[in-house]
Amino acid sequence: MQFHPKILVYDVFGAAGTTAKIDYFDADANTHEVNVALPWSTTISTTLPAVSGNIIVQGDGDEIGCRITVDGVVRDERHTDGVNPQTYCLVKSA
Repeated sequence: MQFHPKILVYDVFGAAGTTAKIDYFDADANTHEVNVALPWSTTISTTLPAVSGNIIVQGDGDEIGCRITVDGVVRDERHTDGVNPQTYCLVKSA
């Protein structure tokens, strides 16, 4: 039996010119932090039977959002407005 990997995609979006601090888990639940211009995206491929997706984002603009997609299906998406907005997206088990 062939096992197909799970494809987990983190997307972060906001107003043009926004920079964001992004903290996220990889497939092994190791944390990573990046400071990048938006939009930003990263793809994680794993053959683990289950994986948790967790991303916390804070921008320097007035709006920010995140999305977690698993195998092409949006599993969580959030958006917030305000000064230096912060939000998170979470998929407990994919």
